[in-house]
Amino acid sequence: MTAPITTRPGRPAKRMAIDHAARAVFGREGYTRASMDGIAAEAGVSKRTIYNHYQDKEQLLLSVLQESTHAVAAHQQELIERHLSDPADLRAGLVALGRALAAPQSGFEQHFALVRVIFAEASRLPAEVTGRWRTEGPQRIQALLAQRFTSLTEAGRLRVDDPQEAAAHFTQLAMSEAYERSFHGALPLPAGEVDALVASGVAAFLRLYGAEG
Repeated sequence: MTAPITTRPGRPAKRMAIDHAARAVFGREGYTRASMDGIAAEAGVSKRTIYNHYQDKEQLLLSVLQESTHAVAAHQQELIERHLSDPADLRAGLVALGRALAAPQSGFEQHFALVRVIFAEASRLPAEVTGRWRTEGPQRIQALLAQRFTSLTEAGRLRVDDPQEAAAHFTQLAMSEAYERSFHGALPLPAGEVDALVASGVAAFLRLYGAEG
């Protein structure tokens, strides 16, 4: 079980309460409907206290999303290293990684609720919010996958000419169907269904990039 998202050590208690409340309210109500009054009530502080820490609602969303994105990316990086650092069975390693990334990640529920808000309200969100999330979350993980696929190609275990493209294909083939069917984790799928989707996607990936293909 992964550790839940926490704020950085030394952060004042009121700031921690505001950040936790903001993630909960934004995830539950979305960006447009969420209000600073509602976040203040959830945190048990005054609205003035929030403005002592954050300039406006946009800055508050950007801050809490960025912090949780970093935490999730660090966790996903650990998963990539665990399953794809010279695995004895490459297929099994890819399947295990796909399962770990496609399944709801315990401790990060509020973050993925924010991700669903991004997809639902992308046209209404500040460009900096969506851009920062994409750069520091999905694109960072894709770059890490690309690095790992490069190493596996150099070791003769994959045949990858374009690592970035291969990383995108792995994400699409092994995880995207599970994301879509679960509405990005809002309605978790049975474990057996996730396993089948990931295994099928990995099989397709290895037909494209397997060294013996």
